[in-house]
Amino acid sequence: MLEIMKTTVEISDDLLRQAKEYAARHGIPMREVIERGLQLVLQAKKPSRRPFRLKTVTTKGEGLVCDGDWSTIRSLIYEGHGG
Repeated sequence: MLEIMKTTVEISDDLLRQAKEYAARHGIPMREVIERGLQLVLQAKKPSRRPFRLKTVTTKGEGLVCDGDWSTIRSLIYEGHGG
């Protein structure tokens, strides 16, 4: 036996107006409009998102080599970027 529960939902006036118009056009009760919407959302396939993985990058060299002080390094970083 199907169990039915009454509930209160707050939605925007515009969305409610559109839902009532849809129900009237299709000759169905508002309850059915809401149930169909919920079923669509719950049955929709979830996008398959792979977890983000940061790629490991290694170099065969000595790494960054700069004989300058921080002021020189900062200047090199912002060179051509208005910094």
